[in-house]
Amino acid sequence: MEAIILEPVRITDAREGEFAGKIEGSHTAVSWPAVAAGAFAAAALGLILLALGAGAGLSSLSPWQTSGLTPSAVGLGAVLWITGVEIVASALGGYMAGRLRTKWVNVHSDEVYFRDTAHGFLSWAVALVLTAAFLTSAASVMVGNEARGATASRAEQTGEGADRYFIDELYRAEPNVVPADAAVRSETGMIFMHALRQRELAAADKSYIVLSVAARTGLTPSAAEQRVTDVFAQAQQALDTARKAAAHALYWLFVALLLGAFSASIAAIFGGRHREFAHVA
Repeated sequence: MEAIILEPVRITDAREGEFAGKIEGSHTAVSWPAVAAGAFAAAALGLILLALGAGAGLSSLSPWQTSGLTPSAVGLGAVLWITGVEIVASALGGYMAGRLRTKWVNVHSDEVYFRDTAHGFLSWAVALVLTAAFLTSAASVMVGNEARGATASRAEQTGEGADRYFIDELYRAEPNVVPADAAVRSETGMIFMHALRQRELAAADKSYIVLSVAARTGLTPSAAEQRVTDVFAQAQQALDTARKAAAHALYWLFVALLLGAFSASIAAIFGGRHREFAHVA
């Protein structure tokens, strides 16, 4: 029995006889209108839910332990809310991107699965960029000139960025002693701010503040030095707490965004399936 050898067959175009093995559709695999629609829907819903959470007090995080709510007081609630907002908004955007995309014909089911997943991920990515751009521009407009005026006023009253509570604690004096004026407090606050950035209070700066505190509070030099040491330690601890809270917030934000990307991709698959198997009544 003779073996049958199959030779490869070249498919040619009837018009010009050129190789026609390229099987490509005339339309792109990405339906950008559907991606844009899903992204705008996700961004809008996310902003609405974030505004609702801010109104409920979930954004009242204070870098100083003595004002407002501490990060530990609202940290869990804020994390859960932001995660839920990201999942719900991204799922809506992904579902819309999958449901509204152009129907593909003569495409393998695995390819359809991948394209729907990609549409959900793209809608999440575009929504993330839109939200970040909107929040950045909105913050710039709302803060604007008011922030400059408030910063200048705060610099005079609270000491160039150092919390006023710690400066007031330094210059607490007996009732019969004249308290320190605004210029002295501002200078001390500037020294504190520089020391907090350097994570230590220089010996020369500490001696200067000790003499200033002793002269304006009636304390002995040793008592003034102990007060300066204690107050600076409290300020440094408060700042370290704020830094740790910010770092933890970034970690949880990463997790929330990752869950949002996953939910958008999964929702796009369901939206695409509903789009494919929808029947006209």
